Amino acid sequence: MDNNLKDQRNVALVGTPCHIIAAEKMDHYAEVLGNSPVDFKLGLFCMENFSHFYLKEFLSEKNIEIESIDEFRVEKGHLWAYLKNGNVFKLPLSQAKSFMRKNCQVCMDYTSELADLSVGSVGSDQGWSTVIARTEKGLRALQKAENEGFIDTKPFEESGLNLLTKLAKKKKTENQEEIKKRESVARPVLYRRYINDEEFMNEVSSCQFADLKADVIDVGSCVLCGACYCVCPENIISIEDRRPQLKGSCPPECNLCYMACPRTYLSQEVLNRDLDQKTLGDYLKIVSARASNVKGQDGGVVTAILNYLLDDNITEKVVVADKMDENPWKPNAILTSSVEDVKKAAGTKYSACPVFKVIKDYYNKNPQDFKDDSVKEVS
Repeated sequence: MDNNLKDQRNVALVGTPCHIIAAEKMDHYAEVLGNSPVDFKLGLFCMENFSHFYLKEFLSEKNIEIESIDEFRVEKGHLWAYLKNGNVFKLPLSQAKSFMRKNCQVCMDYTSELADLSVGSVGSDQGWSTVIARTEKGLRALQKAENEGFIDTKPFEESGLNLLTKLAKKKKTENQEEIKKRESVARPVLYRRYINDEEFMNEVSSCQFADLKADVIDVGSCVLCGACYCVCPENIISIEDRRPQLKGSCPPECNLCYMACPRTYLSQEVLNRDLDQKTLGDYLKIVSARASNVKGQDGGVVTAILNYLLDDNITEKVVVADKMDENPWKPNAILTSSVEDVKKAAGTKYSACPVFKVIKDYYNKNPQDFKDDSVKEVS
């Protein structure tokens, strides 16, 4: 066992760039928010996410029931829906704005730049995934997953790097323009403002849920990650109708929900703005990879790496997005230690999902499974 990898907390998180930023922020302010159980961050490439409700409504207008779709993919400038009857429906992404989540239009991160490992299909051959190792922890996990037969890797081609760079640059450039546009009409995009830790603590010192609602939720910047729900010590935040809701009164001076949100202020110490000039962020290595013994979307790499982390006891549990049995393609976050659950949840969902909510819910039921102070105790 790699002792450096063994020195961990409890949970590996699979998430989009905004989920990864939330995990990084919660970890950075652990002294205030409580120690996060998330220790390994596996980020996904993400150009945009879609509202499940409006996607379903749009497809219905095209006489397509979402239950009839076997797989969604976003590639080559289109949203592709592969139907169970063999038919294929494709839509230019320029026409998908009606069901795209508004917060995606201000996100500058395509490749999950703050993750330990980032994974996506762009740049690699069909049946393979592109894997970016960004931290020493991520690189060791990648190497050991290959050494122990969970994945195969091959060099990442220059043509693939050029394509990946092009798409990441496109997202940064276009969304920077959207940020400027929103700021010009008094719709603040707080997380892009330059601020250091000291300034951050001063700015958020008196901010509570009402401020979170005004600054993030009501202006369409909420990423539906569930971080606010997770850190609330009073358990008075719920997530209903695709947005956080307050079900009580905030105690005086409690600002934890505002602190944890990835769309309120982000200090330079959490998200260094030098990354704006680095199209793919900082990284140690990029490879193409595929699972050795798992069949899955784009080579099944995410599933294989999670299986390695669980099998080798690097992590005790993982957070992944599964589908709801009663509502197909509406993602449902699960926290599990089961390899079979991980395999079942394989595949991209393309809709937002409160990944931190499931951590809090599990903690409330099983506090003995987490280290002391992993989540703030209910006061």
